[in-house]
Amino acid sequence: IIISICGNVLISISLNIQKYAHVRQAERGSEPYYTSAMWWCGLVLMGVGELGNFAAYGFAPASLIAPLGCVSVIGNAIISVVFLKETVRASDIVGGTLAITGTYLLVTFAPHTSTHITAHLVQHYTISWQFLLYLTVAFCVLLYVYKRRNVKHIVVVMLLVALLASPTVISVKAVSGMVTESVKGQLQLIYPIFYIMLVVMVASCAFQIKFLNQAMKMFDATEVVPVNFVFFTTSAIVAGIVFYQEFEGLAMLNIFMFLFGCVLSFLGVFLIARNRPQIKQQDPLLSTFTGRRHTDKVQPEANTPTYGLLAAKLTCNRTGQIDDS
Repeated sequence: IIISICGNVLISISLNIQKYAHVRQAERGSEPYYTSAMWWCGLVLMGVGELGNFAAYGFAPASLIAPLGCVSVIGNAIISVVFLKETVRASDIVGGTLAITGTYLLVTFAPHTSTHITAHLVQHYTISWQFLLYLTVAFCVLLYVYKRRNVKHIVVVMLLVALLASPTVISVKAVSGMVTESVKGQLQLIYPIFYIMLVVMVASCAFQIKFLNQAMKMFDATEVVPVNFVFFTTSAIVAGIVFYQEFEGLAMLNIFMFLFGCVLSFLGVFLIARNRPQIKQQDPLLSTFTGRRHTDKVQPEANTPTYGLLAAKLTCNRTGQIDDS
């Protein structure tokens, strides 16, 4: 749990460092962001944070690690206010309180005993009827949603990301667990299932990134972040319950309070991410004209936002010159 929390805090710090680097580069001019040493520092910190999350899956249940991603959202909001001087909103305070309360309930009532992941255990889970049924249903839903990919709705796109989150979480926990057991002395890297899970992990992560980038292009980040968190966390919890059977033997009170903590975390993330101010990008060409905006009319006297009349005049002048010659 501590490894996951530290990893998510590092991720939130890295995001704000990269955000600050983008702001500085925008003020300086048209230099690419990847020329900034600060941006690379943020990228390295993000890699360390993600590595911490990867390691955490080897020590704790997936249904506990995945919801702790809200720590990154809380940390991001706090750092933005303290260091980037963003305005504190009432929704930030309420959302942060709900998210922290939800995180406390998650940590308190989640299953804390994690099975030692071995190659033989992963093979056994892979052919279990619960997982095969879940895989069939998920594949049918994924195929249906992909066929309807032309529907421009955020839920459709993010559902693709969420469905890919299940194999990602399953494979990440399997790979991380087998690496952990190998470090302890029980070598698991000689079994084919390790490399199968490694391929599944890389492939599912790649497709997740593809659809997530598609969502970021189509929709605002304030919509994508909370919806992605809710869908990804739900998918990860279901994957942990079905594949690794993490809720087996857990008391009903613990299950109810765990799910209640998830709901509080979801609400908190929605409130924090809702209507967050975006970084204003400045057009390098438009900035040479003081007091001009993208919505200003190009030819005020023509009462039009286009160069239509000006282009027509130039065409007429050019035609006249050709006739004279």
